[in-house]
Amino acid sequence: MAHLLVVESWVGSMSRLLPRAVREGGHEFTFLTRDLHHYLRSAPEGVTHPLLGARNVITADTNDSDALLPRVERLHEVFGFDAVVTSCDYYLPTVALAADRLGLPGPDPEAVGNACRKDATRRVLAAAGVPGPRFAVHEEWADLARAAREIGYPLVVKPVDLCAGMYVRRVDDEEQLGAAVRALADFPVNARGQRRAPVVLLEELLDGPEVSVETVSHAGSVHVVGVTDKSVGGAPAFIETGHMFPAALLAAEAAVAEQTALDALKALGLTDGVVAHTEIKLSPAGPRVVEVNPRPAGNRITELVRHVTGIDLAAAFVDVSLGRAPDLRRTDTGLRSAAIGFLVPDAAGTLAALDGTAHRTAPGVLELELAEPGRQVRAAGSNNEYLGHVMAGDPDGAGARDRVEALLGELRTGLVIR
Repeated sequence: MAHLLVVESWVGSMSRLLPRAVREGGHEFTFLTRDLHHYLRSAPEGVTHPLLGARNVITADTNDSDALLPRVERLHEVFGFDAVVTSCDYYLPTVALAADRLGLPGPDPEAVGNACRKDATRRVLAAAGVPGPRFAVHEEWADLARAAREIGYPLVVKPVDLCAGMYVRRVDDEEQLGAAVRALADFPVNARGQRRAPVVLLEELLDGPEVSVETVSHAGSVHVVGVTDKSVGGAPAFIETGHMFPAALLAAEAAVAEQTALDALKALGLTDGVVAHTEIKLSPAGPRVVEVNPRPAGNRITELVRHVTGIDLAAAFVDVSLGRAPDLRRTDTGLRSAAIGFLVPDAAGTLAALDGTAHRTAPGVLELELAEPGRQVRAAGSNNEYLGHVMAGDPDGAGARDRVEALLGELRTGLVIR
C-alpha cells in the first residue's frame, strides 16, 4: 500500500475519479488544501465528498510554494509519502516542485511549469520546431495592437494561465481586441486566489478539426492511448460542446496527430511520470499544437477511453506518479466508440425545466447528469457553465456521437430558462 499526498483538485469529475483510482489501487491518500469549503460546496446534497475519504485532511496555504514546500517536508517526515499528485492545473507546478524536493517520482518541474504557461509552451515548441500557430505575447496595449496587425485578423486572444477556455476569444478587429483585453484585465485573480500574469497571448486563428492525443509517459517512454475528437461552439468563445473516442479520423490523420503530440511532449521534456492531454488542430497546412496539458484529460474524456479500451487513465496517473509501470493493456469492453455531449446555455436566467427521466434508460446511454431546476444560469462563456451532459456508446462503430447529438436534441426541447 502506498500513501499519496493529493494537493488540491478540480471539483468536477477528477475529484471523484482520482480518489477512486487511489482506493482501487489499494492505496491511501492525504488531502492538502487551503480551503476545504471549496470542495464541500460542490458535493451533492447528502453525499460525502470523495476527497473526504482521505486518511488525513490538512489545511495549508497551497498558493505560497515558498512556505508550502517546507511544510510538505515536515509532513513527509511524519507520514512517509510515496508520491505527490494533483488533478488541478493551477497546482501542477507546485506538485512537481514538491515531489522533486522530497526525492519522489515525478516529471521535471521546469517541464511542468512550461506546459502550464501557454506563453512558455509556445516559446519552447517554436524553438524545437514543433508546429503551432503564429503568436505574440505582450502586456502593453500598443504592443498588442501592433502584434495583432502583424499576425492578421481574425485571431485568438488567450490568457497564459487560465483553464477551461476562460477568456479565450476570437477577435475580428481592433475594437474586439480591446474589449477582450479589458475583460481579461478585469480578472486579475483566478478562482483559487492566485494572482494572474498580466501578459496576453495572441495567436493566429487556425482552421480545421481539433483533436486531443491522450498519452502516458513512464521511464522516458511515451505511450499513445488514442485520439479524441472535439466539437466547439459558443463563438466568439471556444466552448467544448462534446467529444468522441476514438476520433473518426483516417489512419494517416490519426498518425500525424499522434506524432505531433509526441514531438511536443519530447520538446517540453514530459517523458516521465505524466498522463498528458495534448490538443492538436488539423489545419489545411498540417497539424498545429494548440496546447499541452500535463494531466489527465477533463470533461470525462478519461471515462470515454475507459468505456472503449478498458484503460483507466486515472489509475495510470496514480501508477506513473508512484514511479510504477502503468497497466495499458486493452480489453474488449463491447464498445467501439463512446461520446459525450454537453448542454450549453445560451441565455441567462433561472433553470425552470430540464427533465431527462425518459432518457436515462435509452439504448446506449452510459451517463446522464443534469442540473436541477431552480439553478441560476449564465450564458456560457467557457466550459464552466454546462447544464449537464449525456454520454453514450456504440458497440458497432463510430456512431456514438450521432447517438449523443440525438439525445441532446431531445433534452433541449424540454429545456426552459426564465
